[in-house]
Amino acid sequence: MPSMAHEILVDLFKNRPVLAAELLAEALRIALPAYVKARLASIDLTEIQPAEYRADAVVVLLDEEDRPVQVIIVEVQLAEDPRKRFSWPAYVAVSRAIHKCPANLLVLAADLAVAAWCAEPIETGAPGFVLSPCVLHPADVPFVTDPGEAARRPELAVLSVMAHGEGEQGAAIAAAVLPAIQELDADRARLYYDLVYNSLNTAARRALEELMKGYEYQSDFAKKYVAQGRTEGLSQGLTQGRTEEAARNLLTVLRVRGFAVPDHIRERILAETDPERLERWLEKAVVAPSLAALIDEPN
Repeated sequence: MPSMAHEILVDLFKNRPVLAAELLAEALRIALPAYVKARLASIDLTEIQPAEYRADAVVVLLDEEDRPVQVIIVEVQLAEDPRKRFSWPAYVAVSRAIHKCPANLLVLAADLAVAAWCAEPIETGAPGFVLSPCVLHPADVPFVTDPGEAARRPELAVLSVMAHGEGEQGAAIAAAVLPAIQELDADRARLYYDLVYNSLNTAARRALEELMKGYEYQSDFAKKYVAQGRTEGLSQGLTQGRTEEAARNLLTVLRVRGFAVPDHIRERILAETDPERLERWLEKAVVAPSLAALIDEPN
């Protein structure tokens, strides 16, 4: 089952298809043909082949006459998966055949190691046919600190705070995106509030809590996963004797979200004795985009 972080990132592109083109052009400096709009296409890239290929999202850029001029296949990759080195060239080739225009592959990677693996050229075996995926690492995501830009492109602003919320500009990005979120439909607004809140560093999150008079999770999925991971003892303040239970709850949330937890991270979680840190990890685990984003913080 795909992790919740995977689904969240895919939904950003589904909510705003042109986001794929914006990231290719602005973050990765990939030249695109002139287009006037973008729409989602079927993610089913199966033709006659017996194998079934489904991308995370497929975006088609259209010209003034509504003709396809570029296909962008969006893939969210949270870990290395050798199977993708066979399916990704098929995605590109089949998309090009279906829409009768050039096709490109945009991969969003969770961390530097995964990004380096995704960016390796894929030798297909056909002379001259080498696929070099366009890979976006969180550091490549633009900083959106202008409220006007956030209002025009709320999904890009949310992606910006997810990528940079732990840094010095996290509070500035959040301040820009929060007014934009208020103008969205209720379901998107609730989800995006949760994403912004959980992407911030501790100081910025506390400032947001003060601004909002005590933050409560807004979206249904966040409430569900917090409820599965929390216990009454956690909400009332954990004692030293209950840290083991809190660690198990954290591992449960990670398992439900689909993360494969390496042994060294599992051991670190089980060895943690600070109840406040365990509670903080548990809160972040609801929408953290990767294990690194959850665990890699100063002691």
